[in-house]
Amino acid sequence: MALTLFRGIQSRPLLPRPSTFITRKHVFFCSMQNTQTETTTTTTKTKQQTHSNFTETPRAKAVEKVLKDYEAIIGIETHVQLATMTKAFCSCAYSYGSQPNSCICPVCMGLPGALPVLNSKVIEYAVMLGVALNCKLSLNSKFDRKQYFYPDLPKGYQISQFDIPIATNGFIDLDLPLEFGGGHRRFGITRVHMEEDAGKLLHTGSRSYSQVDLNRAGVPLLEIVSEPDMRTGIEAAEYAAELQRVVRYLGVSNGNMQEGSLRCDVNVSIRPIGQLEFGTKVEIKNLNSFSAMSRAIDFEIARQAALYNQGQAEEIVQETRLWEEGAQKTVTMRKKEGLADYRYFPEPDLPEVIFTEEYVNGIRDSLPELPELKRRRYEEMGLSMQDVLFLANDVNVADFFDATIAKVPDVKLAANWIMGDIAAYMKNEKLSINEIKLSPQELSELIASIKSATISGKIGKEILLELMEKGGTVKGLIKEKDLVQIVDPVEIEKIVDKVITNNPKQLEQYRGGKTKLQGFFAGQVMKESKGKANPGLVNKILLEKLNAKN
Repeated sequence: MALTLFRGIQSRPLLPRPSTFITRKHVFFCSMQNTQTETTTTTTKTKQQTHSNFTETPRAKAVEKVLKDYEAIIGIETHVQLATMTKAFCSCAYSYGSQPNSCICPVCMGLPGALPVLNSKVIEYAVMLGVALNCKLSLNSKFDRKQYFYPDLPKGYQISQFDIPIATNGFIDLDLPLEFGGGHRRFGITRVHMEEDAGKLLHTGSRSYSQVDLNRAGVPLLEIVSEPDMRTGIEAAEYAAELQRVVRYLGVSNGNMQEGSLRCDVNVSIRPIGQLEFGTKVEIKNLNSFSAMSRAIDFEIARQAALYNQGQAEEIVQETRLWEEGAQKTVTMRKKEGLADYRYFPEPDLPEVIFTEEYVNGIRDSLPELPELKRRRYEEMGLSMQDVLFLANDVNVADFFDATIAKVPDVKLAANWIMGDIAAYMKNEKLSINEIKLSPQELSELIASIKSATISGKIGKEILLELMEKGGTVKGLIKEKDLVQIVDPVEIEKIVDKVITNNPKQLEQYRGGKTKLQGFFAGQVMKESKGKANPGLVNKILLEKLNAKN
């Protein structure tokens, strides 16, 4: 039995933007002492130490073998936290990482007499995502009360949508990475609905009580329910990654899994190939990365197949399982005896949500270019699928690329610079493309300078590094450091003659048959010219000189 103690609540009038009601020291405590829980925890810890039979490589092989006899059925429920200025039904702002219970008011806390007022941005973002996911929109929908008890749900119910979600019957298109076989996929979207988030329990080390942080209570969410169209862990992970790209492109959420802005619960079942009836589904939680999602699904497919093969299919029960990253396996969290009775009924404190086709069309016309359209456009430019997937993966990288080729329309060269030197620098320095000091305009100028032979490619790399570290302009650095490429054949010939004269031994060896020494001479010429000599002219003049008769 849980006992909730409210301490330090101050009585204040309900303001449009109320100040903090609970001080830092005074938080909600839920006493959850339970010897059975402690025993279960100890047992779980003991089980965690047991070595998993499914190591990474053998598991991948096991799943590949399993899928010859069984078909996996995978669906995903995704919660996306919306990037609104305030919460769904009150004027409290929410900031991830804030001090516990510092972003709350009577509405968040579910205090008697506090009434919700809908944030219109939630509707706008829901329509944006519904359109982006090719859904049919409900011009007339409503909110419902989903009733259940949990210590971090102060009202005793969640405001959600039940029978009339704001969007239904959509789909999402994506391209699988080449290393996973490539190919185009389309996955169905069952529904998108609006709801509010619950609070968060902060468990103590002693497990004698848990603290309740209500900062997240009332934060707007969109729940996206997929059709059970995925068949492998890779497909499921790529579906979730594409959803993340879509919400980031739209700007409706930052999509950060580590902050809980994008949370995925996966439902997995298997059935013998040819069987029409679905198997018993298992829900997997605690997936904090796309890689973990893929590995968890692969483990679960292999686990269920092993039970089938051992004649123990009845042991696959409808339950919620947790993914343990350390042990690389799923473990039982709780059994599901049947469907939960949430006793939905229409939310009496909120009016219906009604909007027009004109409103929807206005939002549709304002949408940015989405990942799928961007990939197809890049493909039409002649870029390889590897280039396309890299550039379109991050909206900021895609914007940087588009701004670069707007000035210098050499798409392949621009892609090579971004995917090569720039990506390597960002990885080493742990920076995003918005944090480096190079601008798209200067990258365009750099490419143009190399193409016009003003500077060499080697000098271009040196300039690029300085631009990323310190900023500045290409023209300014070329002038300041006297980096203009030497393209005068007479001047280059003088340098070549000097190098050959200074290396008589190597010249004799070259003419004796060691033609690989041409690289040595070319390096000496570039060193003598401080990297400014045109490489093409250097090689041409050098060959003529080296092969000339005495």
